[in-house]
Amino acid sequence: MTGTVQNREAFLNQIATRLGRPRITKPVERPNWKFRPQDEVLKGATQDELVEVLIEHCKKIHTTIYTTNTSELSLTLNEVVTNYGGGPIVTWKDECFSEWGLDSLMKQDWPNENIDVYEWDHTKGEKNIAKAEQANVGITISEITLAESGTVVLFSDENKGRTVSFLPATYIALIPKSSIVPRMTQAAQKMREIHQKTGHVASCINFITGPSNSADIELNLVVGVHGPVKATYIVINDL
Repeated sequence: MTGTVQNREAFLNQIATRLGRPRITKPVERPNWKFRPQDEVLKGATQDELVEVLIEHCKKIHTTIYTTNTSELSLTLNEVVTNYGGGPIVTWKDECFSEWGLDSLMKQDWPNENIDVYEWDHTKGEKNIAKAEQANVGITISEITLAESGTVVLFSDENKGRTVSFLPATYIALIPKSSIVPRMTQAAQKMREIHQKTGHVASCINFITGPSNSADIELNLVVGVHGPVKATYIVINDL
């Protein structure tokens, strides 16, 4: 819905007056900083080296990680789901599942084993959330992956509901190897490039670092306090 803004100029003029300066009406130019230490972290690292950094950090965030290729992905994913106790399963609606050869597993093998697999369908409204609440496993795909912190970045849209990643009991993130970048610095740059190219920003961008946890009580880390109690990353060699 498009809204209207009333008294904007008077409001902004009042703020400028209180600040004791004229209104800034021209676009602000980004400073050309002399030092940019954020660009130096893992600078020049290869994708293989970034994968190793990601694997090492997953030990710190209590996340299991596998590395595989598209030909072995189906076996790996089935193994993880089996270890989590099977379905029900909820997934995004994403063409990548088919491109990675997962149709047989998700649409034939699991249903034949009486494992319920629900694909997000924006036309069904609240039913999607109910299915995510009932699911044992949620499966999504990482758009950008931060090696330094072990973080997957998810872009929500009508086919990629955000509840898939936090309402099920356990969570699996499929990570294309090509999506791995050093840290938040590069993720922000990529998101800016996407916005400049498409003029579009995802309705919600989630940064997920392993299973839910909290260290609010005497700085003692407790894992699995809300949302998925366990998380697994599966890195797919798509290069």
